[in-house]
Amino acid sequence: MKIIQSTLELSQWRNERENQLIGFVPTMGALHEGHASLLKIARAESDLVVLSILINPTQFGDPSDLQNYPQALGEDLKIAQSNGVDVVFAPKPEDLYGGTPKADKIDWGSVTSDFEAEFRPGHFDGVVAVVDRLFSAVKPHMAFFGEKDLQQVAVIKKLSKDRHTKTRIISCPLIRNKDGLALSSRNSRLSDEGKRSALILSQSLSRIKLAAKPQAQIAKERKMLNDNIDVELEYLEGVNEVSYSKMDSPESWTHVIVAAEVEGVRLIDNIRL
Repeated sequence: MKIIQSTLELSQWRNERENQLIGFVPTMGALHEGHASLLKIARAESDLVVLSILINPTQFGDPSDLQNYPQALGEDLKIAQSNGVDVVFAPKPEDLYGGTPKADKIDWGSVTSDFEAEFRPGHFDGVVAVVDRLFSAVKPHMAFFGEKDLQQVAVIKKLSKDRHTKTRIISCPLIRNKDGLALSSRNSRLSDEGKRSALILSQSLSRIKLAAKPQAQIAKERKMLNDNIDVELEYLEGVNEVSYSKMDSPESWTHVIVAAEVEGVRLIDNIRL
């Protein structure tokens, strides 16, 4: 496994492999089994697998969230090697951005204005900025993203359609632990009690999926979560995975999505209807 830390070195490596199928998994590190599942799928589908590790400053609106984001490069490299990664691309933000990292404002309608975009202003501006640059550097044939970040998948598919037509976006299943908690790098910041409290999110989603009338069940679950002192609910809604709009009709819903804070840690989850 090769570790590359500059865009120049990556460009040289990539130019020597024009005839090989490149699979790409972009991450911010703090890898877990969810990331490992992406790497396994990429390994099965690609001649060469590139993993990027970069904590992207432009997608954090809250400076404390950026400062507290977990880092574990040593463990990340072990996970990468055990899952057949060929290249770990771990540049400094200034190298990838060609100077001070900054992100242009993106307005792609509801997909970049509703839900996550509303609660995290500027977040998708930063996501588009970094993934656009990563795609330009890696030039992958396929890029693999987890469906836990479902709205991000919709944004990245729009980015690929508009700017990187040779890169196919593969959305991969959300991975949960044995108790049902959606795997996230942020889970490491939860206490054991916090992890137990957070299970109420996936349990609510499961009840909505099984309900004869999902819209009515959402209202019941929203009230229950709002009454729970361990959870600070941001949203619990039905959505279409493409349009990602608050105006999506229940007939068009493909998923139910939820965002909440537990112990001050922001968590998101979703389930397909």
